[in-house]
Amino acid sequence: MAAPRRRLTTTVGIVGGGPAGLMLSHLLSRAGIENIVLEKRSHETIRTTQRAGILEAGSVKMLTDTGVNGRVVTEGHRHEGIDLRFNGVSHRLDFQDLVCESVWLYPQNEVFVDLAAARKRDGGDVRFSVTDTQVLDLTSDEPKIYFTDDAGEDFELHCQLVVGADGSQSICRKAIPADVRSDHFIAYPFAWFGILTEAPPSAPELIYANSEHGFALISQRSGMVQRMYFQCDPDEDPSTWSDEQIWAELQKRVDGPDGFTLKRGPIFEKMVLPFRSYVCEPLRYGNLFLAGDAGHTVPPTGAKGLNLALADVAVLAKAIESFATHGDHALLDAYSDTALERVWKAQNFSFWMTSMLHSRADQSSFERKRILGELNSVATSRFGQQYLAEAYTGWPHG
Repeated sequence: MAAPRRRLTTTVGIVGGGPAGLMLSHLLSRAGIENIVLEKRSHETIRTTQRAGILEAGSVKMLTDTGVNGRVVTEGHRHEGIDLRFNGVSHRLDFQDLVCESVWLYPQNEVFVDLAAARKRDGGDVRFSVTDTQVLDLTSDEPKIYFTDDAGEDFELHCQLVVGADGSQSICRKAIPADVRSDHFIAYPFAWFGILTEAPPSAPELIYANSEHGFALISQRSGMVQRMYFQCDPDEDPSTWSDEQIWAELQKRVDGPDGFTLKRGPIFEKMVLPFRSYVCEPLRYGNLFLAGDAGHTVPPTGAKGLNLALADVAVLAKAIESFATHGDHALLDAYSDTALERVWKAQNFSFWMTSMLHSRADQSSFERKRILGELNSVATSRFGQQYLAEAYTGWPHG
């Protein structure tokens, strides 16, 4: 006979210990609200998973103003614009001039490191490497989470609220009956071939390049490690590409009359990233609330993924605080609609950027010329530049 599960109680059970789950835990704890975080991966797995990161100004403010720490400012790289490059010519968008904001280049795994350290520093209950997680009784006043910890002991966690921040393969989202949720999904006909290379930066800020050969993104990681991408077929096998072939393909997509040349080095990581967009509506079921990739995903073109997750958390934390301290359900009831308003704005921006910068295999000459006209319209119009700058640097939370 199996041993009975050990019972735990808390106010909020958070499934998912990535940046979204840890930030929510941090904010709730600052408000005096008990919570427990459950994460299936180990701390080391998340820490060493290389993830790009462009943080909006609001996301940086969350990390610094709430007492996580200031590494994002001291070790991240502030970018005050981007380059749109087409027809071999770069057009810089100056975010400071356009909207008085900046973004920060700071990898997502470093955001995780900072948040995990803050939770440990503040005595947070974060349990990594849990297995067999199940969410139950979500429409009751006492939802539960079953899980097995890293020592093999079985638990049942009794909560008032459950938050699913467990990523795109979310078990929490899957627990919502199909007949009470709407799944909005699109798959793009291309992917990104991404590399990490030991080389100095090729440019001080990101370059988004549209060419007749396809899209390329020239980004950075640190002083001597750079991240770059080029558009490819979703079925591309990165192992078949030599370093020389990769560099030739990247260079071809940024070539122009200014003679811009990429700075090369040995490539130590290659991957292919499929492009998909997804939104679950609503982001609430009973006393379950979804945040981040559990409720929506975007392609990386507009750098919205992590920022959307943190924006969800900012809204949800305030709603939970109002409920836990005053018994007021109003903000919880409004959470899904409030978060989804920003989500759909970000989906539109990501779709627009992706469509404007990439090319399809069946693209006609008319479509190619129209896209160039659109890029030229943005690059030569202050109002067009301002829309891109406003969306890229981020809207206010809430």
